[in-house]
Amino acid sequence: MKRSSSFMKKLIIGVMCIALILPALAASAATSPTATPAANLRAALSSLLSEHAVLAMVAMQKGYDGAADFGDAAGALGKNTDDLTAAITSVFGADAGKAFNGLWTAHIGFFVDYVTATAKKDEAGRKTALDKLANYKNDFAKFLSGATKIPEGDLASGLQMHVNQLVSAFDSYVAKDYKTTYASFREAYMHMSMTGTLLAGAIAKNMPDKFTGDPNSDAANLRITLNSQLSEHAFLAAYAMQKGVMGAADFGDVAGALGKNTDDLTASITSVFGADAGKAFNGLWTAHIGFFVDYVKATAGKNEEGRKAALDKLSNYKMDFAKFLAGATKLPEGDLASGLQMHVNQLVSAFDSYVAKDYPTTYTSLREAYSHMGMTGDLLASAIVDLGNPDTGNGGSNMMTTVTLKIGSKDLWINDTKTMLDVAPMLSEGNTYISLRALAEAVGADVEWDAAARMVTVTVGKDVAKFWIGKSTMELNGMSKPIGAKVFITQDRTQAPLRFIAELLGWDVKWNDDSTITLTKMMM
Repeated sequence: MKRSSSFMKKLIIGVMCIALILPALAASAATSPTATPAANLRAALSSLLSEHAVLAMVAMQKGYDGAADFGDAAGALGKNTDDLTAAITSVFGADAGKAFNGLWTAHIGFFVDYVTATAKKDEAGRKTALDKLANYKNDFAKFLSGATKIPEGDLASGLQMHVNQLVSAFDSYVAKDYKTTYASFREAYMHMSMTGTLLAGAIAKNMPDKFTGDPNSDAANLRITLNSQLSEHAFLAAYAMQKGVMGAADFGDVAGALGKNTDDLTASITSVFGADAGKAFNGLWTAHIGFFVDYVKATAGKNEEGRKAALDKLSNYKMDFAKFLAGATKLPEGDLASGLQMHVNQLVSAFDSYVAKDYPTTYTSLREAYSHMGMTGDLLASAIVDLGNPDTGNGGSNMMTTVTLKIGSKDLWINDTKTMLDVAPMLSEGNTYISLRALAEAVGADVEWDAAARMVTVTVGKDVAKFWIGKSTMELNGMSKPIGAKVFITQDRTQAPLRFIAELLGWDVKWNDDSTITLTKMMM
């Protein structure tokens, strides 16, 4: 069966090691009821808007506390703004993206003004900030209405709710009413997800040729529910770990919010697979949260043996939970275990770097953990649909995908569809290398060569990968990763080792006797 060029582009991006966090915002052939272009749009907007809400709340807390990591929390919020701007630009064009960015950045600044005035006990300054937010609400509603045809008044009301929820979460934090803080925290998170749903529905209605499919189908609803709940888990878990090692007064309430998220996830699993499965899920999920708590306690007590024991428990959990999910969804147990290990690694990285005061890594890992769990929701929702659940439909979307390359050949086969590389894969010192530019140009990615630094930068959406000639490490979204072999130039092309790229993304790799390399993976 032949695949669309859009599918091929997504696949090649995967092979490049640049995992797409932001789903494609252009029309493509639907492979599943969970992954139509309209559903992808909804998932992207809902995820990014929800992330904005939680990052804004964290930045407000950190700013008020004068925390050392305030600048990095604010920086993560700024990167979220960049991603939202890219999404708006991809739908409405550069002028609209520029207008959005100006309005959106301004409203974040008004929240900063509110925090600053609160810290100074400047009531006049607080009122001025709220007045600016009220004016922003009207200006932004006018902008969105023009773009989406949603009534301006409805949009203004929704934006005011966003302001009210963030202000409530912050004011209650200042007042040490932490129960209200995290109730408002969760409300703000979910409200922005619903805002993404509203906007995606309007955009799909106005652009039916570009965003085909029903963004509000049962299958799409399942996907958004799982995405939202799993991403919220990642964020709350990371934040609870911070609060725990700090001995913060609101740790119990953050942990309580995490527990309520577990209740929501349990309800979702129960609704699909039944009460017994829901009970089994709850036991495994609650246990793994406890192992993270053990890791935090051991770190706070400088107990290296305890830290190792907690990681060992998480490793065992990974296998047990993968077995449970494989039985429920029919997904390969090994792939699930790899994904669960990635979740553990990202949360541990976010926590360890926080303890070490390496705050840029903290917030990079936090955003990766948030996005990874959203992609996990995509995978699970697609698998559930494949099972033919009557509430979601059967899209047959999870398919084993095979990529075939051959040393010395420019042919690249994706199942039974062929595309061409401009430089053939090659062998060097026992490693198989593939051209970064060849793959990047095949997907329309931005490629920049810095001659002075002898560095190649490949940008796809929000993901930035940097490779240096002569080095055996690279950076993915600011995080250093070992490649295992040096990058070099040949035929005027930067060559990177294929094994690193494949194993980073969990592909099964087979080297065949006829010099072909076969990569296989279950794709959504």
